[in-house]
Parts: sequence; C-alpha cells; structure tokens
Amino acid sequence: MQLKNKYILVLAALMLVGCGTKKKAISGEGLAVSEQTPTWHTCLIQNAKATVVMDGDRLSATVTMQTVHDSMLVISVMPLLGIELARFEATPFELTGINKFDGTYASTTFAELNRTLTPSLNWDILQQTCTAELPTGAEKARLVYTLGNKTIELIIDYTPRKLDVPVRVTHLNLSKYKKLDIQKWL
Repeated sequence: MQLKNKYILVLAALMLVGCGTKKKAISGEGLAVSEQTPTWHTCLIQNAKATVVMDGDRLSATVTMQTVHDSMLVISVMPLLGIELARFEATPFELTGINKFDGTYASTTFAELNRTLTPSLNWDILQQTCTAELPTGAEKARLVYTLGNKTIELIIDYTPRKLDVPVRVTHLNLSKYKKLDIQKWL
C-alpha cells in the first residue's frame, strides 16, 4: 500500500468515526415518534475495536474515546500493546488528527471536511459515536462514508461504557509535530 494511502486510511479511521441521527423511539402502534434524551455524565470513556476498510485494505485497532459532554473528545488509536500511535482530538469547531509514529498532524473544520465527505459529519454525530449512542445500538456500529473518490467503511465493536470517570482530556502539545496540508487528502 502506498504511503499516501496509509495516511488516508489512518486519518479516515480517526476522522470518520461518526454517522447517524438522533435516537428515535417508536410507540406501540408505530405511528408516533418521540426523541429519547440519553443520560449524560460529565466524563465518559468508551473503549472499542475499530476496523477501517478502504480499497480492500483492512486496518484494525483498539480505540479509547474520552468525552467531555459538548466540549472536547479525544480518540486514542492503539494498534499494538496499548501504545498510542495516533490520536484524534475534536471540539465542536475543529478536528485534529495526530500521527505520533511519524510526528505529523493535520487540522480541519467540519465545514471544510464536509465539502468532500458524504454523508456529512458534525459534532453531534461524532459525539454520539464516541459514546455508543448511535441509533445502531451500544454494541456495534457499521458506518460508510465517501471521501472524494474513496469509499471508507468503519466497523466499531463497543465494550461496556465507563461512566463518571475522571477524564484527562487535554490538547496535545503540537509544537513538536509537523503540520500537514489536509487539502492534499480532501
């Protein structure tokens, strides 16, 4: 696999962990639809096994998703022995993918990403994905996106949630990392 495709695959795994709508519950007759409000805790940790399939290549890794409601989330990607090789940080306004293996990072906004991403991604969808609150359920999710001319499938197998855990979600100091132009991939 070419180096550029590996970067796209890793960034896709980091940036494309969300797709969905608000949870809906159908009444007994199936006629009325009402919104469910999930019970939120200030700090939440969700572990999962994530698999990304792109151009016939499969990449699987353990991920830890730490979320502070409506504020920030950090997704740590650990393909080997719990060592964080990549990290994804997001706020309601900005997305940052960090490749610790080669010391690089790329940042973008939801609006910039959605110019080439189908279906679109927003903070609410990303937050639902990181807390296993997608309509697909709290055990497994299968998401499919198109980025430019590439189809990316993400399969997430969730483990039980840990609620009210003190989450250390601080931004990584990016001064020691080289910034990449994300436009090359979008």
